[in-house]
Amino acid sequence: MILHRYFARRFFVTFMGVATVFFLIMLFIDLVDQIRRYANEDASILDLLGLTLLNIPQAIYAILPLIMILASIALFLSLARSSEMVVTRAAGRSALRALLGPLLVALLIGLMGVAILNPIVAGTSKEYEARGDALRGNTSVLSIGSTGLWLRQGTVDGQTVIRAEGANLDGTRLSNVTFLTFDTDGRPSQRINAASAELIVGAWVLRDAKAWELTAGTIPEANARTIGSLTVASTLTPDQIRDSFGTPSSIPIWELPAFIDRLRASGFSAQRHLVWFHTELAMPAFLVAMVLIGASFTLRHQRGGRTGLMVMLAVLLAFVIYFIRNFAQVLGENGQLPALLAAWAPPAAAIALSLGILLHNEDG
Repeated sequence: MILHRYFARRFFVTFMGVATVFFLIMLFIDLVDQIRRYANEDASILDLLGLTLLNIPQAIYAILPLIMILASIALFLSLARSSEMVVTRAAGRSALRALLGPLLVALLIGLMGVAILNPIVAGTSKEYEARGDALRGNTSVLSIGSTGLWLRQGTVDGQTVIRAEGANLDGTRLSNVTFLTFDTDGRPSQRINAASAELIVGAWVLRDAKAWELTAGTIPEANARTIGSLTVASTLTPDQIRDSFGTPSSIPIWELPAFIDRLRASGFSAQRHLVWFHTELAMPAFLVAMVLIGASFTLRHQRGGRTGLMVMLAVLLAFVIYFIRNFAQVLGENGQLPALLAAWAPPAAAIALSLGILLHNEDG
């Protein structure tokens, strides 16, 4: 037990050291990128530094597998050079048993990353996008709530809030829709209920509509009009509506199941968010696979000049597995693979492959 704690502590310290180095490097790189991106905007250095600090958690979370494989390689090379692993084997402990401490630390880091860091990343990413849009003068136009689908559009005459009970996959055809128009002073001026609405270039085309004029001093129902087809000017485009969904990473994992249910209830495809949800759940297993890959190539007594080759093979295999994981995620988002298979197959295959290499090296 003491030996397991020792290896676990060594691995955690190594992991934090590698993570700190990447944090500092990415901090300076991202700050320079923010300065370049908002060079023409009215943004102070404090605003740009705030954007950088909000964007760093997302960047660190994205490269967590890379940090894990580098920390694993650094730890096992250190143990091999100091002959600590040779002493461990001589004491009757196999290399696989010596891996229990680092593997447990990797699993705990993965679980904490999914349970704690993921919601933090979601919050900082959302705030980062909001501040960036504010500096550029953009606003989100779409929101999925428990009461239906909500859109917002603006014209020179004021703002219009749109609520619909359902929509097609890209949000350009709405059903059971309500248009509530506000004038430039923020007072409601018109309400329109329609059975359906379709977005065309520069306008919404409403079917089976009923309109109420909300002018002060009048009775809206007395002047209500029933219209078979009605056109309402719009500044929205299908791309704006799709982009307003944001990325699944901007939603905390604890809220993803409910958000997926709301997407499906509104008529949108939730495949992308479902694949992301299972990919996040598989993150601890993927980090364990990274530790096993690092151990399978460097957990041996170093002889001659093969150390560089072993490190290169470990990093190369880790990048191949990472690419396969991203490729499977894309296939899952496109519906060509089930979500469970796309998320869990790459880490399971990586664990099986690295265990096979470790057993082969240990048993000769």
